[in-house]
Amino acid sequence: MKKLFAIVLVILFSVPAFSQIKFGIKAGAETTTVPTYDYGNGSATIQALKDASWGYHAGLFVRIKAGPVYVQPEAVFASTSFDYNVKTVASAPTTLMSQTFNRLSIPLLVGCKLGPIRINAGPAASIMIGTPTALISDPNFEDMYKGAVWGFQAGLGIDLLKKLTFDVRYAGSLGDVLGDAVTISGQTFKLDYGQSSLLLSVGWMF
Repeated sequence: MKKLFAIVLVILFSVPAFSQIKFGIKAGAETTTVPTYDYGNGSATIQALKDASWGYHAGLFVRIKAGPVYVQPEAVFASTSFDYNVKTVASAPTTLMSQTFNRLSIPLLVGCKLGPIRINAGPAASIMIGTPTALISDPNFEDMYKGAVWGFQAGLGIDLLKKLTFDVRYAGSLGDVLGDAVTISGQTFKLDYGQSSLLLSVGWMF
């Protein structure tokens, strides 16, 4: 995270005076693949109901433009909920449980304009806000979640009337796992959060 902030500061202070700087707000929806659990006991299961779920995001961005090229750092809050059927032991009934992942996404995009279309891509840090609801009644279950992971975003956008902006992006992970393995009562859990997302957003520039 320190490296990302250092890069943003260097870019901001090295931008020539003739560059255009615009601030904006944005919000939208995103569909995200469901994180899955590797549960080490064959008599118990944590099974996702769907392969993907819809969530939302909202935040701020700065666009620093020099000719057709621009740099756009963002700070975006995102939230997505996922449903699971959980069975802790073979004799127990299946329970429907939901987990909500709240995170702060900080992408640093570099892009260019080709006519009315913008193309951009860059790294993105994702910081967990809070801890998702534990699916198993054990305090050690929450220990598997990592505080931050690295990923990337890439996509297309279009600006209208020099104020309104639309974006479609693909977001992916640069690592396979957001969670570490934990052992509870001799059973091993691992959270596979190497997920991908499709992000749709609309913004307003000042």
